[in-house]
Amino acid sequence: MGYITTKDNVRIFYEDWGPKDALPIVFHHGWPLSSDDRDAQMLFFLSKGYRVIAHDRRGHGRSEQVDDGHDIDHYAIDAFAVAEALDLRNAVHIGHSTGGGEVARYVAQHGEPVGRVAKAILIAAIPPLMLKTNDNSEGTPMKVFDGFRKALAANRA
Repeated sequence: MGYITTKDNVRIFYEDWGPKDALPIVFHHGWPLSSDDRDAQMLFFLSKGYRVIAHDRRGHGRSEQVDDGHDIDHYAIDAFAVAEALDLRNAVHIGHSTGGGEVARYVAQHGEPVGRVAKAILIAAIPPLMLKTNDNSEGTPMKVFDGFRKALAANRA
């Protein structure tokens, strides 16, 4: 357990359990929950040899309570700050509810450098308007979704 400080000086709480060289699984909680909500899943994957990480989104749980930055962009930036501080590579990111929107934005904006994200799992996700269009200049370029489709087609069960 620990804290990182974001570039806009918000203290974000995180839990990091398991071997540092194991495949990391990062849990992104829904609104208005905290990392504690994922304990059962974290303990399950920890027992299977994975490294498991969860953070409390800004304004949630043990993270700093702030008046601003409660949007998907800030949530994704905060998640990247945790991943960068812990030097996570080839991580599986699992997002539930608002956490799914956070994961979608995280992958779109912070999935590089190559090797940071291995997989993204969205569970009952509430993603933001994602596609970049003339009306949504902050969206994700179509080439990112094309890459998702290509990777999915090559990795079917």
